[in-house]
Amino acid sequence: MGIAATILALALASLGSSPAALGATSPEPANGFYVDPDSTALQWANANPQDGRSNAIRTAIGQQPMARWFGSWSGTIGTATGAYSGAADHHGKLPIMVAYNIAGRDACGGHSGGGAGSAQAYNAWIAGFAGGIADRPAIVILEPDALGDFDCMSSTQVAERQNMLVNALAQFNAQAPNTWTYLDAGNPGWIDASTMAQRLHAAGLQSAHGFSLNISNFYNTAENTAYGTAVNAELKTLFGYTKPYVIDSSRNAHGSSTTPWCNPEGQKIGATSQFGGGAEMLLWIKTPGESDGDCGVGAGSTAGEFLPQVAFDMIHGY
Repeated sequence: MGIAATILALALASLGSSPAALGATSPEPANGFYVDPDSTALQWANANPQDGRSNAIRTAIGQQPMARWFGSWSGTIGTATGAYSGAADHHGKLPIMVAYNIAGRDACGGHSGGGAGSAQAYNAWIAGFAGGIADRPAIVILEPDALGDFDCMSSTQVAERQNMLVNALAQFNAQAPNTWTYLDAGNPGWIDASTMAQRLHAAGLQSAHGFSLNISNFYNTAENTAYGTAVNAELKTLFGYTKPYVIDSSRNAHGSSTTPWCNPEGQKIGATSQFGGGAEMLLWIKTPGESDGDCGVGAGSTAGEFLPQVAFDMIHGY
């Protein structure tokens, strides 16, 4: 794999982790994360070069490393993940990827409802996802909100979802051994730390690299760090282990515990993707400017739609 086969020795040393314990290879920190050449921000900037907002959106958002989300829109999933991780590997960069297709997705919020039609369909889909990455280095955020939705699901649905996540982690471990998987743990204001620790463990966290926080939300980094520490304290007490975690910092510079979750006004882009920063990594998972749904400053939009004025305002913190 060339450059991309080098162990993250410098980053791991600073985080107090050993390569052997993590069991995955990745590019050196100096090579950095992959910039998605086809993000919605760059698509808009490329299509609207004469717009006065274009240069700012291209530079401040489009040229920053952030996640590519994969779901039913991605076509043949193994082909899609293979092409994306392969392009990143070719450039010696580390891709950030999100698996977002679990059956019964977004049971509580509803704005991003959908996902695979059944557990069996999801199991096949996630196996293809992992198989496409194969032995290339990658970061994968596994199913945002999947463990926060339990209060809107029956006990049978909860058990089925846990099994889907356990199987998903098994697929990555078997087929994509150099992928760091992060099981999503919601955000500080959703589920208490003890309950989330139990949900993470039941969904197979022990076989994941770690967990993720604040996906598509606005809690600031300090609030997320406090929550991640609390979750780890519960994991240690209840199950005897802890895990590293990452924080979605894409829109959290002005965020707090009182910030609404759905397209609130007055928000600002946060620290760009980096190793460290209070967590194992701060990552841009949600693209700034992409709508959370038909709400707030995104009224009339659909989830995932790129809104240039919202993006421009978020650059400046308006």
